[in-house]
Amino acid sequence: MFGRQKVATLVAEFLGTGILTLAYLSVQRTNIGIPFFVGIGAAIAVALAVYFFGGNSGVHLNPALTIAVATARKISVVMGALYIVCQLLGAWAAYGVYHYFVTSTLPQIGGHYNAHVLFAEAVGALILALAWGAAYFRNFETGHRAFVMGAGYGLAIIFAGAVSTNYGVANPAVALGIRAWDIWGSMGWGTYVLGPVLGAVIGVNLYSLLFAPTDKVSGAKAVVAEAGASASSSSTTRSTRSSAKKTSTRKTAAKKTTTTRRRR
Repeated sequence: MFGRQKVATLVAEFLGTGILTLAYLSVQRTNIGIPFFVGIGAAIAVALAVYFFGGNSGVHLNPALTIAVATARKISVVMGALYIVCQLLGAWAAYGVYHYFVTSTLPQIGGHYNAHVLFAEAVGALILALAWGAAYFRNFETGHRAFVMGAGYGLAIIFAGAVSTNYGVANPAVALGIRAWDIWGSMGWGTYVLGPVLGAVIGVNLYSLLFAPTDKVSGAKAVVAEAGASASSSSTTRSTRSSAKKTSTRKTAAKKTTTTRRRR
């Protein structure tokens, strides 16, 4: 059921999301933990993750983005669910590693439903989804993909953090790792989960419908086939004309020969 490629894909989601969450925590909990620097740290982490694992995974690192890609029918529901499980586990593992480093319990930073924060998270995730769409629908090379994805994550966090009254995350898995919401409780479900999911779904589907390149390969094949058929038809026509000319020449020569014999 699971070959090496699928296992590598899921491990990449686990490790990549863990790296992203650990980078977020490391910058957020310092004296420079403002959205700008958190965004830069997250951008570097995502760019490295895409560069490391880009050949094995779509490198979503974000349950909201995975849900959005599934709604655009670019990934199966089963595989998408496995992506999300690995992302959440990676973020939770990163929290455990950071907790071990600092040897203290991290305080919760989230809260109950907040429309203002939800909107900021949705817009941040929308920016991220557009960056993902540009990188993957246009089939960028790994280096360009890493840059675009990193820039998208960084800008999403900076914007969401600047607009909201709390930290900008735009990622339910990272929000779990930094204790902005609780899976088994009600804290943050309507802000740090619903907001990013709405923004990502809109962004990915919007890019897929309006900006993703069409199937140029099929078009090119059709043009080549049409050109080939045209060339073949032209060649056949030329051959027919040539044969007709030869036949006409032979008939003329035969008539001349017959006329000459009669005169003799």
